[in-house]
Amino acid sequence: MAAESPENAISERAQHFLKVLIERYIQDGHPVGSRTLAKDAGLDLSPATIRNVMADLEDLGLVTSPHTSAGRIPTVPGYRLFVDSLLSLKPLDKAMLRQVQQRLDIRDAPSGLLDSASRLLSSLTHLAGVVMVPKHNQVRIRQIEFVPLSEERVLTVIVTSTGEVYNRIIRTSRVFSRSELEQLSNYITSHYAGSDLAGIRRRVLREMQETKRNLDALMVQAMEVARAAFVGDLDDDGKGDFVVAGQTNLMDFDELAQMDSLRSLFDAFTEKQEILHLLDRSLEADGVQIFIGEESGYSTLKDCSVITAPYGVNSQVVGVLGVIGPTRIAYDRVIPIVELTAKVLGSALASR
Repeated sequence: MAAESPENAISERAQHFLKVLIERYIQDGHPVGSRTLAKDAGLDLSPATIRNVMADLEDLGLVTSPHTSAGRIPTVPGYRLFVDSLLSLKPLDKAMLRQVQQRLDIRDAPSGLLDSASRLLSSLTHLAGVVMVPKHNQVRIRQIEFVPLSEERVLTVIVTSTGEVYNRIIRTSRVFSRSELEQLSNYITSHYAGSDLAGIRRRVLREMQETKRNLDALMVQAMEVARAAFVGDLDDDGKGDFVVAGQTNLMDFDELAQMDSLRSLFDAFTEKQEILHLLDRSLEADGVQIFIGEESGYSTLKDCSVITAPYGVNSQVVGVLGVIGPTRIAYDRVIPIVELTAKVLGSALASR
């Protein structure tokens, strides 16, 4: 038999008290006592009744009592129940939308847009804003051009769907004229535009075998040039990268302000692998992802929450952005900001 979920295991009244307790704790960061809870809840109940409800929530592992206080604070399961079932998101107004659109200027280079998005997330949420740099092999190719250099060397210019331009010098089996390279550019662009780098590589290798049985000389030459252009080490080595802004905002939260905690967090931002792993997990999922405390799987982030949303270009997800802060993030306000920033960033990249 499946275990009963916490939402079904507690009464509506207990859920209401849990919601009020978490909202109060998010607001001021102090353990919430029965008297404060009774006042905020707006219910005419005796202190004994409230204490009984809190005891039930504690037995379920949804709240806990710090040894220094008689009040309660939410646990990770408590936050999870709150986020999944009790949270009411605050709609963003038109002024916020205009602000985000203005801050993400489509005239900026793609790298500038990513930097702007991380700073924007940080300033709007007063948390650390992170934006994953799109991996080249996940970005679709928009256009390919070949420029003749000396002898059998050709400059390959690849334009991606995000507006990034990559240059690479390749060696060909013979010297090509400018008009021949223009023909090859047109052929390969029409043949492969709209595909991602990983897909292009698979197709090139497969079609190289097919062209051996094909008498179309242009296609044979195009496949040879495409293999040289795409089957080498064009993409990032799989490690990925992200840009971050507002790390120092985390110093303003008492629960993260211990020197050891800050050092570990700042090391995580510098070394990047743990955070990149979370972003990769978000890249493979749909919509907003929320990792609360130990749900991230990393001890460095045990006192933190990470909220992410994917951003894409022309319906293709190319990266993830989000915020990192204490577990008492104002989820109702921050989640819509993260979602909106992801949508506007994707639109800005596509508009380029």
